[in-house]
Amino acid sequence: MTTAMGAALRRIQLGNALSAFGNGFTVPYLYVYVAQVRGLGAGTAGVVLSAFAVAALAVLPFTGRTIDRRGPLPVLLTGSVTASVGAMGFGLATTAPLAVAASAVMGAGIAVMQPALATLIVWCSTPSTRSRAFATQFFLANLGLGIGGLIGGLIVDTSRPGSFTLLFTIEGVMFLVLSGVVASVRLPKVAQIGAAPTEKAANGWRLLFSDRAMVQLCVLGGVMFFACYGQFESGLAAFATEVTRISTSTLGIALAANTAVIVIAQFLILRTVERRRRSRVIAAVGLLWAVAWVAAGLSGLVHGSQAVATALLISTYAIFGLGEAMLSPTVAPLVADLAPARLVGQYNSAFALVKQLALAVGPVVGGLMAGAGFYGSYIVMLVAISLGISWLAVRMGRSLGPAQDQPLRASRIVAHGAPERVAA
Repeated sequence: MTTAMGAALRRIQLGNALSAFGNGFTVPYLYVYVAQVRGLGAGTAGVVLSAFAVAALAVLPFTGRTIDRRGPLPVLLTGSVTASVGAMGFGLATTAPLAVAASAVMGAGIAVMQPALATLIVWCSTPSTRSRAFATQFFLANLGLGIGGLIGGLIVDTSRPGSFTLLFTIEGVMFLVLSGVVASVRLPKVAQIGAAPTEKAANGWRLLFSDRAMVQLCVLGGVMFFACYGQFESGLAAFATEVTRISTSTLGIALAANTAVIVIAQFLILRTVERRRRSRVIAAVGLLWAVAWVAAGLSGLVHGSQAVATALLISTYAIFGLGEAMLSPTVAPLVADLAPARLVGQYNSAFALVKQLALAVGPVVGGLMAGAGFYGSYIVMLVAISLGISWLAVRMGRSLGPAQDQPLRASRIVAHGAPERVAA
């Protein structure tokens, strides 16, 4: 990696960490803030959170096109300012319409930022350094969220709405800090030239849908996000409190264990993961998550030993964290390596859209099954889906070339003068 690329990447990672830090102040308290602190009720809180997701789904189909036409920097700056306006508006919202509007604005801004950040990381890395770059991004994001959540918990007071206004103001300021840091980035000229669009954006979607490996990765990504993040705040949380019968505070410990495992394990396993075939790493994550769901199921069957049940439930969240740490240097770099240079933004936005859809559907399915009391069926379904991840990953691997599935090994082959063996 050149000095210019390295300097640009460090600034981008710094801005990403600071925005995650600000986001951590409010993420755990959105529902409580709307429903209880502002006294708008559970129904309104649900609508507000839905507006966040709907706004994200509305803007993502157009984000990739704009990134590839205008570049990721202007898009990221627009998204961060928009998210800042939404966050600060959230802190001042006292009525349902204002809360819904602020949520939609913030959701749209954050959704736009994600593929723009991913594209910037692609521009400032090479195939051999990309896994480490995305692993660093994921590590810093989780570290920022965790620290922000801890500090926010010390500030927040449900009897003082002003404490929540302060949290949202801090979040808004951090989004502006992100825009200021990223605005100072000097992108490598080679990246700017390589990403210049040469076709109409409409052709970009046609090319994406004709890319068998990318379509398979999108399907796989949707299943993964549904089985993990899509269940954290609905089905799994309900199972933990209703079946395993742990307290809300213990659930917070479980979530902290998830973050701790990610932070501790990320760089310990990076070297091992980046030397393996990406499709096999994803397949291994599916098996790992199947074990996690089995542990969750067992936690609800243990009678007479609440300590064992609690340990099993916390281990579920910890195992999920290990799988997430394996995926961060695997999936996002794979999206980038599948994308033609002129369509990196389009590919990143398409994958972000799949993630957002899974995060919208996952809580609904988990919540409905939990509400109906189908906890046994719920666990069996998630174990089966996790095993399905492994099957889909192995199948996708057949569509990948060595340069996409195992880039470090492919780069060594090229270095030894045999480029014809690494056709994508």
